[in-house]
Amino acid sequence: MLRTLPPSGTVTFLFTDVEGSTRLWEQNPEVMRVALPRHDAIAEEVAARHDGVVVRSRGEGDSLFIVFSRATDGVEAAVDLQLALAAEGWTNEERLVMRMSVHTGDVDLRDGDYYGSAVKRAARIRSLAHGGQILISDVVRSLLGDHLPAEVGLLDLGLHRLRDFSLSERVFQVLHDRLPREFPTLRSLSAIPNNL
Repeated sequence: MLRTLPPSGTVTFLFTDVEGSTRLWEQNPEVMRVALPRHDAIAEEVAARHDGVVVRSRGEGDSLFIVFSRATDGVEAAVDLQLALAAEGWTNEERLVMRMSVHTGDVDLRDGDYYGSAVKRAARIRSLAHGGQILISDVVRSLLGDHLPAEVGLLDLGLHRLRDFSLSERVFQVLHDRLPREFPTLRSLSAIPNNL
């Protein structure tokens, strides 16, 4: 079922961003003009399958902002989107690598757009990630509880300071057998690793 109205109140955000997009635009703008619309079409199809709404692009025009009523839908969509992008028949020049975050919080919805610290926190968590990586907040992890989507696991990456936030965020990496597992250290202001 395709959702036409964006959810309000407490919502789950999936933020995406193309890793290295400035370099890609500088090196091969013609390829990016073709690859980015393909990426957007794939993301819109995935969002619709998981009852999500693509609100609008964020940042420099190569990132997306998708909202869901439920945390499980946001995590499932993130995994589905990474798998769909990996399966796309990109040429080496066209291949786009996405970094993603999923966070849930209370927001204000005005004129079809979202406002509040939860939006900013979702964007800051995304900024920690590397291409191909999906990060979720501790809020999302707690909402998932014991009901992780099929074939999905979580890796506790510890507490991380986020720019402009006084409280650190415990961040988890989403694991799936068909997604990369190993990434460099997160790009946080400082990291307090998990002691497990």
